Amino acid sequence: MSGTYNPGGEGAPIENLDQLTGYFAAGSKPADAFRIGTEHEKFGFALGDHTPLPYENGGGPSVKKMLEGLQRFGWDPVEEDGVLIALKRKGASITLEPGGQFELSGAPLETIHQTCGEVNGHLKEVREVADEIGAGFLGLGFSPKWSLEETPMMPKARYKLMKAYMPKVGTMGHQMMFRSCTVQTNLDFSSEADMAKKFRVSLALQPIATALFANSPFKDKGLNGFLSYRGHVWTDTDNHRTGMLPFVFEDGFGFEQYRDWALDVPMYFVKRNGEYLDATGKSFRDFLAGKLDILPGEKPVMSDWEDHLSTVFPEVRLKTFLEMRGADSGPWNTLCALPAFWVGLLYDDTALDAAWDLVKDWTEAERDALRLGAAKTGLHTPFRNGTLQDVAQQVLAISRAGLNARKRLNGHGENEALFLDDLDEIARTGRTRADDLIARFKDEWGGEIEPVFTECAY
Repeated sequence: MSGTYNPGGEGAPIENLDQLTGYFAAGSKPADAFRIGTEHEKFGFALGDHTPLPYENGGGPSVKKMLEGLQRFGWDPVEEDGVLIALKRKGASITLEPGGQFELSGAPLETIHQTCGEVNGHLKEVREVADEIGAGFLGLGFSPKWSLEETPMMPKARYKLMKAYMPKVGTMGHQMMFRSCTVQTNLDFSSEADMAKKFRVSLALQPIATALFANSPFKDKGLNGFLSYRGHVWTDTDNHRTGMLPFVFEDGFGFEQYRDWALDVPMYFVKRNGEYLDATGKSFRDFLAGKLDILPGEKPVMSDWEDHLSTVFPEVRLKTFLEMRGADSGPWNTLCALPAFWVGLLYDDTALDAAWDLVKDWTEAERDALRLGAAKTGLHTPFRNGTLQDVAQQVLAISRAGLNARKRLNGHGENEALFLDDLDEIARTGRTRADDLIARFKDEWGGEIEPVFTECAY
């Protein structure tokens, strides 16, 4: 059967702020119920001419053909206004970003071994369908070749609203929407205090993830001057809803403070009867008071709050779990390494304490400088008496200890720490994937971008 997204407006109206706070609190769970969710995006392209995949393309390769072909593996279709826009299967989903970036949102799993199995199974399914229709997929953090004008837009109503609004609030919103790809992991917390500690540690350390996973040095067929251009793009997308959230480090931070920040982020839309109403720039606080001009007298329901929270984009995002959002997408092994990196830091109490001891005296100015520097110079970014490379090595050692302590073994008796091996080498040498791609572009590729479609394809 074909599914549809929540049409909006269903359920009881929200009557007070405590209900919004309770939404976050409901995510608390015991440590033995913690799970790992991994999401990653990739660029689809036509094998014949390396053009981006449009949604529909007659007899040629297309996003729609990918979605249709993947249904043979038990994926159920999801439609919006009769248009196939996503797939769902056993707690996982495949969705489309604005420029056709193909995203797997993985099921909540117990171990990194399971996560890596899920990633490998997904890429195998994608390759089978892609080979049949003449398509390929790239593991990079930013589109290496196609201009904005050459990049198609997917037929999802919310993207039309976002596209019109983005130029009003930043210079690079369209670059983010249509030309960037990320890998992120979603992790649980046991209480408000646990959430706050994990939020602070992971927010401070996002620049380390940006540097270690830097993989977007190309733009418009050439070098863009950054190791993580995706990371750079987020610095001027919409500063009302992005960034390093300094209030997270203030005394007393908890669900209520994040709620208040999110309430003051301007809205994008309200969904009613399956349609997206333009609410760009409007106030959710007005909505709570029944004073939203596009729905006079009507108050939001909980799905409206969930929708609104999905339109805020800080480096770490709180829902009923925490989302780590600082890394470029990349080759298959990075799709296993990112959740391993964060699970090792956040899911073992000793490791979490050690990580907090490392970052607790970092200043707001230092955290902001690291965010900017990591996108530009990666592990070579200066920090105090050394560089980000020194910090990365310390952080990876803490993460490895945390994974070792979890003692989650695969069939060969290996624990999850094996997924950090490639990151350890990057931290030891200071050479990221972006550094290697830049060297190859200048040398063996002769300044031509086309080899990237072979060398960085899944």
